[in-house]
Amino acid sequence: MKIISNEKVIYKFKHEMEYVEKILPGEIVKVKTNDCWFQQITTEDQVVKEINYEILNPATGPLYIEGAEPGDLLKVKILCIDVESKGSAVAVPNEGVLGDKVENPTVKIINIEDNYAIFNDIKLPIEPMIGVIGVAPAKEDGEWATESPWKHGGNMDTKDIKVGSTLYFPVKQKGALLALGDCHAIMGDGEICFTGLEIPAIVTLEIDLIKNKTVKWPLLETKEHTMVIASGDDLEEAIYEATNEAVEHIKNCLNIKWEEAYILASLSVDLKISQVVDPKATVRATIPKYVTTTKNIIESLK
Repeated sequence: MKIISNEKVIYKFKHEMEYVEKILPGEIVKVKTNDCWFQQITTEDQVVKEINYEILNPATGPLYIEGAEPGDLLKVKILCIDVESKGSAVAVPNEGVLGDKVENPTVKIINIEDNYAIFNDIKLPIEPMIGVIGVAPAKEDGEWATESPWKHGGNMDTKDIKVGSTLYFPVKQKGALLALGDCHAIMGDGEICFTGLEIPAIVTLEIDLIKNKTVKWPLLETKEHTMVIASGDDLEEAIYEATNEAVEHIKNCLNIKWEEAYILASLSVDLKISQVVDPKATVRATIPKYVTTTKNIIESLK
């Protein structure tokens, strides 16, 4: 099994990127990731404004997947996320939903014991997730900083991107060029205070290809749902994009009228806020597998 070091990172998802390793379809790899601060925050006495913001949100990679070509889907199954024994979370003036109310920058170093994050005397069960994961964007979409989400993935900060879930990315460049980082030991939907429990991790992935199928926005498969993850300049735009794509998938899978698919979505699809603190907001539309399965959605793709 290949182990990918966290020393080589990117700060922008670009159409043209130099890869660090080649991966065969079906191969399992371990990817070491840095936390979003690149391990700069180590004590609660640090002033967040004094850290080097030019090295925030590093993403390990990218990885070149043999045989991946534009028009394919990259399938990434998350097998394991091993996090370190402590991480950090912060409150920063003018960051997050209530940033205007933060008077003093505050750092919390949070230990993890027996799969619980210990916040003061409160035990929070951890559920490690990947904050940043994506592929090379389409050439016409330009470059995207690793702090931003878009059609290529990126900083989607979606708590369901966790062990047991599978991501499907549209391939826009030969080799796909997969990179990831910014893992969290725990995070609430919305990431309202600017950070999750930021932590270095080792992520085990099974990477595969689905030829000649594509999507507009990344798909996320969980045990019970298929999720469309979409982003926009605000929540309204992100909601529109995620909903529109979900209705299209339902229509195509079930071979029904668009209006029928729209009604069915209103009866069964949940909209969930992934994050509202990055340069673009992210929403996921969750299609229950009792309506249609991920396999059916992918088979209906063109």
